[in-house]
Amino acid sequence: MSDGATARRAGAAVGGVLLTLAAGQFLMTLDSSVMNVAIATVARDVGTTVTGVQAAITFYTLVMAMFMVAGGKIGTMIGRRRAFAVGCVIYGLGSLTTALAPNLTVLVLGWSVLEGLGAALILPAIVALVAGNFPAEGRPRAYGLVMGAGAVAVAVGPLIGGVAATYFSWRWVFVGEVLVVVAILALARRMQDTPAENTRTFDALGAALAAVGLGAVVLGILRSAEWGWVAPKPGAPSLFGVSPTLWLVLVGALVTWAFFEHESRLEAAGAEPLVAPSLFGNRQMAGGLVMFFVLYLVQAGVFFTIPLFLSVSLGLSAIDTGVRILPLSVTLLIAAVGIPRFLPDASPRRVVRLGLLAMFLGIVVLLVAIDPDADARIVTVPLLLLGLGIGALASQLGAVTVSAVPDEQSPQVGGLQNTATNLGAAVGTALAGSLLITALTTSFLQGVQDNPAVPEQVTTAATVQLAGGVPFLSDLDLQDALTTAQAAPEVTRAVLEANRQARVDGLRTALAVLSLIALLGVVVARRVPERPPRSTVGTSPPVAEES
Repeated sequence: MSDGATARRAGAAVGGVLLTLAAGQFLMTLDSSVMNVAIATVARDVGTTVTGVQAAITFYTLVMAMFMVAGGKIGTMIGRRRAFAVGCVIYGLGSLTTALAPNLTVLVLGWSVLEGLGAALILPAIVALVAGNFPAEGRPRAYGLVMGAGAVAVAVGPLIGGVAATYFSWRWVFVGEVLVVVAILALARRMQDTPAENTRTFDALGAALAAVGLGAVVLGILRSAEWGWVAPKPGAPSLFGVSPTLWLVLVGALVTWAFFEHESRLEAAGAEPLVAPSLFGNRQMAGGLVMFFVLYLVQAGVFFTIPLFLSVSLGLSAIDTGVRILPLSVTLLIAAVGIPRFLPDASPRRVVRLGLLAMFLGIVVLLVAIDPDADARIVTVPLLLLGLGIGALASQLGAVTVSAVPDEQSPQVGGLQNTATNLGAAVGTALAGSLLITALTTSFLQGVQDNPAVPEQVTTAATVQLAGGVPFLSDLDLQDALTTAQAAPEVTRAVLEANRQARVDGLRTALAVLSLIALLGVVVARRVPERPPRSTVGTSPPVAEES
């Protein structure tokens, strides 16, 4: 066989590995966004409420966050490729269970528990498998494409969910996931794997502490919109007059501290910790984790606010909302794949900072453009800029964190990396939601109070009844509610006008804070190295098998 034919086969094998890992990342991320547009339909089909389905979505994120660190360690013990395959099987069973779910209990078992556990094995393994299948100089491009696939899943998820719910059934999304899992398993045999480590014990206590600590923090953050951050919202539970959110975050932080103390003792004694605390002394790796947190915080916040503007403020359908978000996917992939390919020697720190500035600029352009009379066209340029920024960070951060440690520690880093992304996404969604509702409520009540067309008794009743937060309502839904309440025409007009302005004020407030966090990330990015990462071991890792 000629050298050219051999090279082509090797290139095809490596491309197949990259496609397999990118498909896995896409699938894991898709579940976080695909069903948000079909919550009401899912609730009706399984005989529950919208709140019940939202709880299932929350629990999926929670399970992933709780077991991500343990999933990375298991990959070290049994081998990365085997952990990836086992995770895919568990995830596929969860998708099949979800597709057939007759009630909420089975839905939670399939969607939240099985898929969450499968993702906790798959995501850290993906990070390690990139390190094991690509030489150091090829990793930025590989990580960029894999991370870009996850970000694209967030962008196209509403479109996929909207098409399925409108023309078919939401259940077909999960049937499709089963088919994708089968294809991934068939392709996974081409991946190169490093031998499993001869690990003597599994740190069960550390795994329990990590699960409880991280789970408590994430649960508190995810429920902050309903419970409040410190003062409990009207009708929400409380303990000693304080919101459960604060208690959960405090308890979670305390248990997480106990986890690190336990791990430090194991490491000092020469035992095998779940995660070596000494890793956090690595400036480059710790900086990469912080940047992952910032990226996913801003990304989740943006993906919370923009669909609200399109679907609620403008009344677009789920399909039209998804189409409007697609420009982000285009520039994201261009940046994630193009930067490593055409600028392989670019400074990672410079690329990350320029990416954050592009995200900052995109958010600011959107913030300025939003007003009560704006239409859907105003999101196109901001989304193009946001896609460039997210893609730029995606092209660098994976290689930055993994290259900071020896290759055999990549599964641990993969677990930490995905924990940081889960925490960032949870904080970003909760923060954007809290800021939006707080500003919306303040603006709406002020607008009603200042409008002479609204009687004083209506203003007083609204102030009392809506003290816990004004819902983000479309004009049509609000008008239907006012018609049902038999409000006078002049009151209806005044309330609708106040609601339009309040929606804009809420969106602007959330976007303003997100833009400041993106700008802060530019400063934090000093921990990202100036030079492109190289392998931390003497030889490059093996590339994918040709067979």
